[in-house]
Amino acid sequence: MSDPAAPSEARAAARERARELRDLHRKQDRRRRLIVTGSIVLGTILILAVVAAVLVTLSRPTARGPLNMVSDGIKIGAGLKAEQTVALQPGAKPEASKKNPAQVLDVQVYVDYLSDQSGSFVRKDGAQLRAFVDSGAATVEFHPIAVLTGKSAGTQYSIRAANAAACVAEFSPDRFFDFNQAMFARQPKEGAAGLTDEQIVRRAQSAKVTNLADVRSCVKDGRFRTWVQSATARALSGPIPHSSVASVTQPPLILVNGKQFTYASNLSAADFTAFMQQATGDEFSKNPTPTPTPTPSATPAS
Repeated sequence: MSDPAAPSEARAAARERARELRDLHRKQDRRRRLIVTGSIVLGTILILAVVAAVLVTLSRPTARGPLNMVSDGIKIGAGLKAEQTVALQPGAKPEASKKNPAQVLDVQVYVDYLSDQSGSFVRKDGAQLRAFVDSGAATVEFHPIAVLTGKSAGTQYSIRAANAAACVAEFSPDRFFDFNQAMFARQPKEGAAGLTDEQIVRRAQSAKVTNLADVRSCVKDGRFRTWVQSATARALSGPIPHSSVASVTQPPLILVNGKQFTYASNLSAADFTAFMQQATGDEFSKNPTPTPTPTPSATPAS
């Protein structure tokens, strides 16, 4: 005989199973909703973070250039005094320096502080150039560039050295000529690591750079690295103002009244002096008002 209670127990078991399934489905639904909601919230946070980063980047101004180098160079005249200029502002184009008065020679020099040839020129012809500039017979505009950045054993010496030059132009412009000379004394070789930042600061100190604490901070911060890279790109793409030279192909580029002095290490100091005197003669033939030509001083040993 069948048990009369069996159908009742089966129905109860079925109802309990159905309840368990409903509870399971509710838990699964709740879990799915939490996952979906969390994903939406996380996605929203990520989107907001990206938008914020883009807005910060867009609102952050590109670094300005150094004071006294609005032309991408620093112009030095009589008494080795620098011409004071504003800084090149973000997004602005360099402003070429005004042409000199008649019979004041305009010398432009593009140098890389790791370039052997740049160093050879400055060591060999620096005394003659100083004599012309100090006397007022010429101005010189130095353009520090970083062409050899990849040739310093990974230290980016060319950029760091040019940045330091920009720091000196900003904080101690009237000592720039001597700082430039000091950077080429006992110059690091191409392919070597170059000077450390602190060694560069000591070179600045030896050149009697003023505001040394500001210069040191500027050098170590790499404050004008972005400007150095932009100025280098402009020099390499050209054109070079007040000359027929299309662009810098390799440092040094030396121009006297827009005419290129093709430097080679086998030239003597007298060759540059003769080139300067020839330029003086050319200018005199156009503007016959005498301007004293300095007597070049003896060239120190390299």
